[in-house]
Amino acid sequence: MSHSLTPSSFSQILCTWQKQYGRHDLPWQISPTAYKVFISEMMLQQTQVTTVIGYFERWMNQFPTLSSLAQAHLDDVMHLWQGLGYYQRARRIHQAAQYIMTHHKGELPQCLQALQSIPGVGRYTAGALLSFAYNQYGPIVDGNVRRLFCRYFGIEGVPTTRQVDQQLWDLAERYTPTQNNRQFAQALLDLGSQICAPKKIQCDNCPLKSSCYAYQHNKQADLPTKKPKKVLPEKKGYFLWTVKENKLFLEKRPQQGIWGSLWCLPQINEDLIEQYGTPEHAFDHKFTHYQLHAYLIYPQNIELTRGQWFTPTEIKKLGLPAPIYKLMSKSLKFLS
Repeated sequence: MSHSLTPSSFSQILCTWQKQYGRHDLPWQISPTAYKVFISEMMLQQTQVTTVIGYFERWMNQFPTLSSLAQAHLDDVMHLWQGLGYYQRARRIHQAAQYIMTHHKGELPQCLQALQSIPGVGRYTAGALLSFAYNQYGPIVDGNVRRLFCRYFGIEGVPTTRQVDQQLWDLAERYTPTQNNRQFAQALLDLGSQICAPKKIQCDNCPLKSSCYAYQHNKQADLPTKKPKKVLPEKKGYFLWTVKENKLFLEKRPQQGIWGSLWCLPQINEDLIEQYGTPEHAFDHKFTHYQLHAYLIYPQNIELTRGQWFTPTEIKKLGLPAPIYKLMSKSLKFLS
């Protein structure tokens, strides 16, 4: 690890750069509140800013306060999240709102330990809340920060391994200032996403290039160390499409597993296919850990008991997996 900037110089340079070149007009930056920051940070996990903006604005229109979110029905929360992916986040947001109302009188706490006791709030989100909501000392390490630190400090090794991850957090704690935290945290994210990007790296526009290890040693493409590629496993899923009296039968999926707590076509095991009919390929969908090849079966005269029948109008109000809703839109004209 080689660098020449002290933590104070590092933060000063980043804040100066962010003031001129960073992002200042994102919806959650305008008149920021702890609630706005909380929702935006949960949405931004593994999701790009451009995708989140529309969801965030619709969310704030429907659930403008923590109290309104806590009192909402989970189905309404999941419906609003539809298409954003990683649905566990939506369930955790809902749980967190209820937890905060019960344990913190409806106010997000300003203590790192208390924040991390909230469902769904980990080390990064807690630091982001302290920085962005309260302008307090709150170290953060996300994908952008990992990439920036690995290049700047010359850190070898896969960033998500325990040893490297701890090294990055140690640096974040050392280099995070005790003032201007909102601007410093935004500077880290902006510099990491706009300048120290994964591929289109703009070293010539970087305020840190004169003291950056990767720039000085021409190792921008080598850092951070890439995780060995794995072949994505493939799985088949078999779903029942059953319509009666212009209603479609759906089941709510369990909280754990893919599409947790969302309404979906009933899914059956492969060994039961012959009991229901001949499967037809419907769509393919890539998850983080595997690729799904989905098939539809159109059973006749069967008893379904674990779900409910829904009209097209009712279906539009449900929380559904995006590929399932897309399939319905193609198959049922009244959903499109």
